[in-house]
Amino acid sequence: MDGHEATHAQVTLYVNGERHTLDLDHRTTLLDALRERLDLTGSKKGCDHGQCGACTVLVDGRRLNSCLLLAVAQDGARVTTVEGLAGPDGRPHPLQEAFAARDAFQCGYCTPGQLCSAVGLLAEAKAEGADLTREAIAERLSGNLCRCGAYPRIVDAVRDVVA
Repeated sequence: MDGHEATHAQVTLYVNGERHTLDLDHRTTLLDALRERLDLTGSKKGCDHGQCGACTVLVDGRRLNSCLLLAVAQDGARVTTVEGLAGPDGRPHPLQEAFAARDAFQCGYCTPGQLCSAVGLLAEAKAEGADLTREAIAERLSGNLCRCGAYPRIVDAVRDVVA
């Protein structure tokens, strides 16, 4: 076994509906694989410690911080990034439309993570039969930070889609 085989693995990811087989270093995070190997730069590298949520993606339907996930551990996973939220016809996801209508962003850096997190929270709430009050939405999005302070408009946009 040469050094490459000891430190690399072939990983198959299904990203936004497309199959990708990549040769990755064992230390590569899912975020780095998405950004550097698949050129999907919507997910942002904010803190690189799982504290800001800018890197949030959906992995097998669950919202997760991609900066904390080793890509090799996601072999076979279905990953949805902000680039994959639009419908098959290219029409933006209802949350993307609501964010635009509510001007729920300023600098936009956190927006991809906010959107993926919001898609995940809607699915979670539906599965749980939970009531999504303003307070519940804010709590469920609390892992996604916005340096600009657009929180009220983000919550309004999610409420619009809930309604």
